[in-house]
Amino acid sequence: MKFLFVFIILSFSLSILAAEISIKVSGMVCSMCAQGIQKKFAPETSIRELRVDMDEKLVRIRTYEGKDLSDGTIKKLIQEAGYHVASIERK
Repeated sequence: MKFLFVFIILSFSLSILAAEISIKVSGMVCSMCAQGIQKKFAPETSIRELRVDMDEKLVRIRTYEGKDLSDGTIKKLIQEAGYHVASIERK
């Protein structure tokens, strides 16, 4: 029973360490833009989920627990895809 309690607490603690990142991107206008951004981020092993919201011009990233993606890396990948980062917000 003690082991189960420790496991639950540890699992909960690690899930808190996962980053949720919202990136406002200038210049995205179509589904090909979204595909280009997804391709650029595909090799990043820290990303658990990446969604592109064309209506809001947002790229939303969730990382794996205990992993992170620096603002510099995000800006570099977005710029290499041909777009501009307007803002980055972390939760």
